[in-house]
Amino acid sequence: MPPMIGQSPKSKDAVRYLRGHGRYLDDLTRPGLLHLGVVRSAHAHARVVGVDAKAGLAIEGVRAVWTAADVPAVGVTSGGGKERGFVVPLLAGERARYVGEPVAAVIAESPALVGDALTALRVEYAPLPPLVGADASRRATTRVHADWVDNVAVQVRGAIGDAVEVDRAGVTVVRERFRHQRLAAMPIECRGALAQYDAEAGVMTVWASIQSPYSQRDVIARALELPAERVRVIVPDVGGAFGPKGQVYADEVLVALAAFRFGRPVKWVEARREHMQSVGHDREQVHEAAIAFAPDGTIAALEDSFLADVGAYPVMGNGLTANTVNHLPGPYRVRHYRGHGESIVTTTMFNAAYRAAGRPEANFVMERLMDIGARRLGLDPADVRRRNLIRAADMPYRPGLTYKDGIAVTYDPGDYPAAFERMLAAFGYDEWRKRQKATAGSARPIGVGIACYAQGTGLGPFEGATVRVDPRGKVYVLIGVAAQGQAHTTTLAQIAAGELGADLDDVIVQGGDTALMPYGMGTGGSRVMANAGPAVAQTAAQVRERAALVAAELFECAPTDVRFEGGRAFVAGMPDRTLPLGRLAQAAVRSKALAPTGEPGLNVCTWFYPDTVTWAFGGQVCAVDVDVETCAIRLLRNVALHDPGRAINPAIVEGQLQGGVAQAIGAALMEEVVYDTQGQLLSGSLMDYAIPKADDLPWLDVVLDEHPSVVNPLGVKGVGESGCIAGASAVANAVEDALADRGVIVRELPITPARVFALLHNRRG
Repeated sequence: MPPMIGQSPKSKDAVRYLRGHGRYLDDLTRPGLLHLGVVRSAHAHARVVGVDAKAGLAIEGVRAVWTAADVPAVGVTSGGGKERGFVVPLLAGERARYVGEPVAAVIAESPALVGDALTALRVEYAPLPPLVGADASRRATTRVHADWVDNVAVQVRGAIGDAVEVDRAGVTVVRERFRHQRLAAMPIECRGALAQYDAEAGVMTVWASIQSPYSQRDVIARALELPAERVRVIVPDVGGAFGPKGQVYADEVLVALAAFRFGRPVKWVEARREHMQSVGHDREQVHEAAIAFAPDGTIAALEDSFLADVGAYPVMGNGLTANTVNHLPGPYRVRHYRGHGESIVTTTMFNAAYRAAGRPEANFVMERLMDIGARRLGLDPADVRRRNLIRAADMPYRPGLTYKDGIAVTYDPGDYPAAFERMLAAFGYDEWRKRQKATAGSARPIGVGIACYAQGTGLGPFEGATVRVDPRGKVYVLIGVAAQGQAHTTTLAQIAAGELGADLDDVIVQGGDTALMPYGMGTGGSRVMANAGPAVAQTAAQVRERAALVAAELFECAPTDVRFEGGRAFVAGMPDRTLPLGRLAQAAVRSKALAPTGEPGLNVCTWFYPDTVTWAFGGQVCAVDVDVETCAIRLLRNVALHDPGRAINPAIVEGQLQGGVAQAIGAALMEEVVYDTQGQLLSGSLMDYAIPKADDLPWLDVVLDEHPSVVNPLGVKGVGESGCIAGASAVANAVEDALADRGVIVRELPITPARVFALLHNRRG
């Protein structure tokens, strides 16, 4: 492996950010700038009778008010096939299907004038019955989409063996109903876009705070009836994304359309309330689950049926529901399993692939079943897991399911039992159990919670990279993925520097610009290092081979005798005779040594296609205390373990995991998107949607357990989403562990003080 892998140089962007030199969407401006705003539906479900724009258009400086009739009839997203087809429109035409759906757009000379016009507009609605909650929508006769036979968008099934074994005699059966709440991603920076059309060149350029510039490019090209090559999408610095910014929304397309029509740059920046109303939510699922344990504590069978509330449009297809079905058995030997998930449309904001997408929900159900089962069996929760974890000798393990890419699930090599013991030892499990016993029956009992997972990461189908050495010796690495804080400029530079023998400071990674690479599949699904990483490695290796041919010509030696180190080439055994990479790049333009390759210069572009996803093991263990008087929960200690395959930069890997853990703890204790029965958003601001603060968290310890993947030549596995998976489950298990002697069972997230009070009070009652 390249020598740079496994080291932790500081982020190449850190100094720029610390000095305030980041360039975010709202920092960008252009002369002659127009501004856009969006009128959003005030009803969860209604016919749009009409929009009265007269008062808005009468305001001096307001250039236009658009309704559905004024914009192209192209879908931002569409799908579902003939029987359950849907189109997400740029602006709602006859019907609005959630509070916050775009109904009209205003273009004006300033943000203040946009605000005035939005206030002046009058929209007439004819309300229709709202459908809130998957249970209610599945039973309802009202349809979210009028031509559907029901409100079931997607069904996903998975099976191993015979799940009727749940009812076999001689087993201990746990049957429970669990609910995972709806969540919203809360990046520091909300969405925004700026568009400028160069009529002379015929090129539309869009800057946007997003994750998937190529998806954005293609939708904008269709809306403007331009060739995709005439649309350039650039992602500047992004203040967080977490998945929902990977979805294409109407707002950015409307900005481009306005710039195209007016011939002037146009800008739109989302307010926080807009973000909470109209950026994809995720996680809302209700499960009916059962697990059967043999007398020795091993899992005899598992079954689960769940409803996933996917909002008004099933834009994610079967992906998230399939993730839940496939991840439910987790890292355990489950010989008999039946899983069935239904995605239900409702009159609420549609869902998006929020960090870990579908996996935390599965983990919550499975790990709650494991703990409840342990209590029924009279076993320590750690012992139940020890008896069921997949053994190293069973690897590569095939659980019998098929992943959403159509490939049979095969777990990458790893030693789950040994990793589990490492995690417990790092946490101090035995000592915390002693501390727990000392607080039993007190006003502040301690609880310990464990949760483990097996995670599919790094979905393809591909990513590419171009590596080019310029005459100054700088190494440019061009990629098709965009970054939102993952430190791609450092980790991918480490890979390129290691392969080329270049100085890390001389490697410049550029991405998030559709002009750099022709294709890219976007950032998300813990996929960048598992897809773009190998592409960078193989491309840099080919550049090194080309550089060796040129150096051999100049040194008058064999190419196999050329070595690279510190940005210089030299002949093996003669380290004093060197040439810098820049000199080789100059010579490579005219070098006859490269003639057989058919291309001049130190420049190569290649693509990497993984066969399927990588599978990684991980888990979390935590301790809490619960004040039974105030019902406040305090997190005392938390340890997360994850197998990154091969950690390119261990410090960055740890930071990614800590960020995910913090989000999972928020999900466990406080975060929830809440609609009332009329589909009105009740948690529409940060006064109502609580997120963790620094003083809510202890130090989050991370343990890395590296087992290289066999799916890609770098041996890397995904990391970005992993911290999110088990955190809420571990906290839920810990809270129940603290209160189990009071008869409390945790079946729902988040576990707020009010919910703890209700659990204690209802049990006493």
